Amino acid sequence: MNGSESVSSPASPEGSAAPGESESGMGGEEADFRSGFVALVGRPNTGKSTLLNRIIGTKVAITSPVPHTTRTRIRGVLDRPDSQLVFVDTPGFHKPKTALGERLNETASASFDDVDVCVLMVEANSAIARGDRFVADQLPRGSVVAVNKVDRASRSQVLEHLAKAQESLGLPDAEYFPISALSGDGVAELVSYLVGRMPTGPRYFPPGMVTDVPEAFFVAELVREQLIRFAEEELPHSIACRVTEWEWPRIRCEILVERDSQKGIVIGRGGSVLKAAGIAVREQLAPGAYLELFVKVEKGWQRHPELIERLGY
Repeated sequence: MNGSESVSSPASPEGSAAPGESESGMGGEEADFRSGFVALVGRPNTGKSTLLNRIIGTKVAITSPVPHTTRTRIRGVLDRPDSQLVFVDTPGFHKPKTALGERLNETASASFDDVDVCVLMVEANSAIARGDRFVADQLPRGSVVAVNKVDRASRSQVLEHLAKAQESLGLPDAEYFPISALSGDGVAELVSYLVGRMPTGPRYFPPGMVTDVPEAFFVAELVREQLIRFAEEELPHSIACRVTEWEWPRIRCEILVERDSQKGIVIGRGGSVLKAAGIAVREQLAPGAYLELFVKVEKGWQRHPELIERLGY
C-alpha cells in the first residue's frame, strides 16, 4: 500500500464560501427581522455537534463518541423568512495535556465574547460535574442551559436533573431546556426561544448557505471522522487530516499520526482501514471526485503550536 489508498469519492457539501459583507439581495429585511450568533459550549461529548447538525438540518460538523472530536469553531446557519441564527459549535472544555488541548480551550473561550447568547450543554443521564461548573462560571449573564440526552433518562430523572442543574451551576437567571439532539425532542422549543432572544439585524450569510466551513477543510474532517470510527481507542487524538491538493476531480488528503506504529493501524491489514474510511467518506459526498488518502508520521505534532496552526486548529 505504501501508506496510501485511493478511492473514487464525491465532491463536498454545499455552503462552503466565506461570509461576505451585506450586499444587494442580503439586505432589505423587514424592521422586525432578527439575527445573531449563538455559541454551543460545554464539556467534551455533551452533544454540541449533534445539536448543531440537528438544528441546521444537514451535516456541517463531524461527530463521534470520542472526546475532543471538534477542534475548531464550526458555524452553522439557520436561515428563516423572519430570522437568521448563526450557531457556533465549539471544542469541549477539558484539562489540557498538550499544546493542542490548550488551543482547543482557547478557541472555546474566545467564542463567549463574539455571540449574542451562549448555550451550555449538560447531560441528562449523568451528574453535573466539576467541568460543567467550570464552564458555567465563565458564561455571561443570560446564558441558556440545554439538558441534552433526555432520550436516555426517564421523565422523573430528567426533572430531578433539571432541578440539580439549576441548583449547582450557579446561573440564577438562565433558562433551562430539556432536549435530545439525537431524536430532536425539545429542539424546536429551544430554537424558538433563541430566535426571540436575537436583536433585530441583517442577514449575515446569504440564503441557502448552511456553513462557512471551506470545502477542503470539511472533506479532511470527514476523513478524520471515519478514521476515528475504525481506529483503536488511544489513536483518535493522534490523528489530524488536511487536504493538500484540490484539482477537481482529484482531492489529495494527508493523514498525520504521531508514531510509526500508528501508521500501520491507520492503514490496516492490506489497506483495509484506509479503504473503509475512504468508502465511507465517498458515501457522504456528491458524485465525481477522486479522493486519495496518504498517511504521514509527524512525530508529536500535538505538542508543536506552529504545526497546530498550519493544520487550522
